[in-house]
Amino acid sequence: MSSWRKPHILLFIMAAAMPISFGVWQALLNNFVIEQAAFTGVEIGILQSLREIPGFLAFGAVLLLVFMKEQTLALSSLLLLGIGTALTGYFPTEIGLYCTTVLMSIGFHYYETINQSLSLQWFDKQHAAHKLGQMKAVGAFAGLLSFALVWLSIDILKLEMKTLYLIGGCVTVAMAVFCWQAFPHFPAKVEQHKKLILRKRYWLYYALTFMGGARRQIFVVFAGFLMVEKFNFDVSDIAVLFLINGFMSMIFAPKIGKLIGYWGDRRSLTVEYIGLIAVFTAYAFVESAWIAAGLYVLDHLLFSMAIAQKTYFQKIADPKDMAPTAGVAFSINHIAAVVLPAIYGLIWLVSPAAVFLTGAAMGVISLFLARMVPANPESGNEVNLIRWRSR
Repeated sequence: MSSWRKPHILLFIMAAAMPISFGVWQALLNNFVIEQAAFTGVEIGILQSLREIPGFLAFGAVLLLVFMKEQTLALSSLLLLGIGTALTGYFPTEIGLYCTTVLMSIGFHYYETINQSLSLQWFDKQHAAHKLGQMKAVGAFAGLLSFALVWLSIDILKLEMKTLYLIGGCVTVAMAVFCWQAFPHFPAKVEQHKKLILRKRYWLYYALTFMGGARRQIFVVFAGFLMVEKFNFDVSDIAVLFLINGFMSMIFAPKIGKLIGYWGDRRSLTVEYIGLIAVFTAYAFVESAWIAAGLYVLDHLLFSMAIAQKTYFQKIADPKDMAPTAGVAFSINHIAAVVLPAIYGLIWLVSPAAVFLTGAAMGVISLFLARMVPANPESGNEVNLIRWRSR
């Protein structure tokens, strides 16, 4: 076997393939739906709710492991993501966008589910946070390239948005095919359970995952929508904002991973949620486009601290539970995600500030849960209900 044909190299290449499609899809979405399909907050809320349905059904990925290996399912999911993205620009109608979004989303969410399982199996506990940070940096660099492609193509080459969707999707498909051909099948270190599993001792991880899904929707759906609707950002402005996010993640995600390893999961999650409360409260009252853009970048950077959720679970979990729990966790993460965008789309019509203030309230709940994470989590020491102050 060639020296570069290793499991971690495969993870890094797949980590790069995903954001090339998803980055183009995300960077163009708000402008595309407003300019090409005349979406309002209601339609964008419905579209984002539909996008999250495959995430809610992510437990189905575990059932597919009866028929295929995790590595095969991860690459098949990348193919679906690329195909769905490539088709998006050719269906600029409400129903068309709903359909291509669901197709793209099946690939995205099933890939993310299996990717989490594989990374927690293939990375040792001591270095997992740093390695996950490196994966995030690789993904950020690939996303950076896709956002640069959007900006240059729109401003310089004057390409149509549907052409960019096609290019982004096809690149991801090509990378998935390359991985399929270039890498051998890597045997599992521990045979995974191939059924759905809910364990009482994982309840805190489930709760943190649920609240993370609710928070993520407010950022993904409405923070970007705020930039376009309130501050009149055009597609090149959004692409530049995404470029900044990608650059910041590329530089800081590995450092944040190391910091999580040094601080521990509880302190890292505490910092994340305090920052989240401050950012969402500021979103509710911001009147400056520059300040709003700064909040958007800071909010995105705080997502890197969520690595601590994964490393917390890795420390308390039975190794055989990685794949089934990843599927269940993604489903739990998307319970709120399926419902909230449509509801918040209606609230947005009345008061955009209310959307972000409820996000800040979610941050308070998440902070409360984070303080229950033990200083040294392990099997048998999953929750700390007594001591609240850091040791």
